[in-house]
Amino acid sequence: MTGTIFGYSIEALEAALRRSVPKIFNADQGSQFTSIAFTDRIRVAGVRCSMDGRGRYLDNIFIERLWRSLKYEAVYLRELSDRHTAERVIGDWFRFYNQARPHSSLD
Repeated sequence: MTGTIFGYSIEALEAALRRSVPKIFNADQGSQFTSIAFTDRIRVAGVRCSMDGRGRYLDNIFIERLWRSLKYEAVYLRELSDRHTAERVIGDWFRFYNQARPHSSLD
């Protein structure tokens, strides 16, 4: 499973659970979050699982748009070869986004 969206999801879950164990885990109904391997790991850790209903993707539309903008305006345009470079590029982009970038919804 390593090297797939399922493997990466399990690895990220394991890393998160090493840092802290929440009472409830909330996720959408993506196949990586509904897989038996993922949900069993949550249950074994004693965490309750909450799933958003179908069609709730619209709840995330604004954050999805933000990540798309970040990727196309900064990440994909640069070689992020190490953590320091990634933090600098992403930090610079968020400063630009929040302070200087024109937003069509705000005229």
